[in-house]
Amino acid sequence: MTSSLSGLPVWRRPVGVPMCGLIEGPIDLLVIGAGYQGLSTALHAARRGLRVQVIEMGALGAGASGLNGGQVIPGLKHDPEILRRMLGDEAGERLADFAAGTADAVFDLIRSEELAVEHQRDGWIQAAHTRTAMQAAIQRNRQWRQRGADVMLLNDAEIALLSGARGYCGGWLDRRAGAVNPLALVFELARLATRAGAGLLLNERVIRLQQRDDHWVASTDRGRTLLARKVLVATNAYSDALVPGLAESLVWLHSFQIATAPLPSDILDQILPGGQPVSDSRRILVYYRRSPDGRLVMGGRGPMREPRSAEDWAHLERAMLRLFPMLAGISITHRWFGRVAMTPDYLPHLHEPAPGLMAVAGCQGRGIGLMTALGPRLAEYAATGNADALPFPISPIAPIPFHRFRRLGVAAHVAWYRMLDRLER
Repeated sequence: MTSSLSGLPVWRRPVGVPMCGLIEGPIDLLVIGAGYQGLSTALHAARRGLRVQVIEMGALGAGASGLNGGQVIPGLKHDPEILRRMLGDEAGERLADFAAGTADAVFDLIRSEELAVEHQRDGWIQAAHTRTAMQAAIQRNRQWRQRGADVMLLNDAEIALLSGARGYCGGWLDRRAGAVNPLALVFELARLATRAGAGLLLNERVIRLQQRDDHWVASTDRGRTLLARKVLVATNAYSDALVPGLAESLVWLHSFQIATAPLPSDILDQILPGGQPVSDSRRILVYYRRSPDGRLVMGGRGPMREPRSAEDWAHLERAMLRLFPMLAGISITHRWFGRVAMTPDYLPHLHEPAPGLMAVAGCQGRGIGLMTALGPRLAEYAATGNADALPFPISPIAPIPFHRFRRLGVAAHVAWYRMLDRLER
C-alpha cells in the first residue's frame, strides 16, 4: 500500500528496525516479498535450519501488510459447504479446517513469542444491511456452529448496541477473530525471522529469475546475483512480470482508509463499545474499527487510479456519517490507500510454475490470518517437498482473458455496485 498525502496511517510505528543483511554462501530458500506470507515462511524455514534470504523492493511494512485495516478474520469468503462443492469433499474440507484456525495462528504467535503488537481479540462482526444479507448470515452461522466455532447471530438491537451504527438489521459475531496493529506485526515477524538466521534486504527489487540446473538465479536492480535452491514469490497484489502470467491472474483493487481525530469520551462510548471490528455486507463494503488511541478507522474500495486530492476519500466520509451521524464535525486526520489482490474465484491460489518456484496470491480481505498461518506450511513444503503440508492444492497459473482491460471493467462494476448498495433496503 502507499501512504497518502496526509502521511503515515495511525498505526504506532515500532521502535527500531530489524537487522537487515545478506546471507553469505548458497541459499536454500529465496523469499521475494517481506509481507506476512514472506516473513512467516522465512521465520519457520529458518527455524527448520534452512538458509533463507528475504528481499523486499520497498521499505519494511510499506506494502499491504503494513497498511491494511488490521482485522484478523478466520475463514474465507466462501463458507465450508461451498468450498466442498468447489473443490470436492476432501480438498474442500481440508481448506475449511485450515481456514478455521488462521486467526489462532496470529494470536498464538503473538502470545507465545511475546510480540510487541497491540492486539485485541473480542471477535469480529459482519453486519447485515438487508434481510437477504441476514439470511446469508444465518447460513454462515449454521455451518460454523456445526464445526464447533464460537459464533453467534445478532439481531437488530444487538448489532446496534455492539456497533453503535445505524442502518443494520442484524449480523454475525465470530469470537475467534480480532484486530492487531498490522505494521507492528510486520516488524515483529521480521525481527523473529532475522533472529532465527534469515537475511533481510530492503529497497531492492528482483528483476529476473532464471533456472540453472537445479538452482534459481535471481538478479536485482542493484546488480546483485543470488543463487537459491528454491524461490517463493510472495508479492501478491504487487506482482509484476517476474513470474509470467501471475500478475494477469489477479484482480487488484485500491483499498482506501481514513481515520478521525481521537474521539471525545462521550462519543467514543457509543461506537464499538465491545472493541469488535466490523465489516458490512454491502457489495462495496466498508469496514471499521477503533484504534488504540480512540479514533474511528474506516476503509473501503476507492478509485482505480491513484488519488489526487482528499476528495477521493469523500465516499468513506459519507459512509462514516451515514453510519455514525454523531461524528459530524469530527475532523479526518489521516487518509491512505493501497493495493489488494483478489482472484476470480475468491480463493487463495498456490502455484508452482517450475520445480522449486512457488507463488501464492489472493487474500480477499483475510490476509493477516491466512498468510501468517500459511508460512509454516510453505516452510515445510520448501524443506521436505511434502505436498500434504499444503492446505490447498497447487494449481496452474490462469491469466484472466483481456486482463489489460480489467481495470476499466472493475471500475464500472464498482460504480454499478455502489449504486445498487445505495438503492437497497
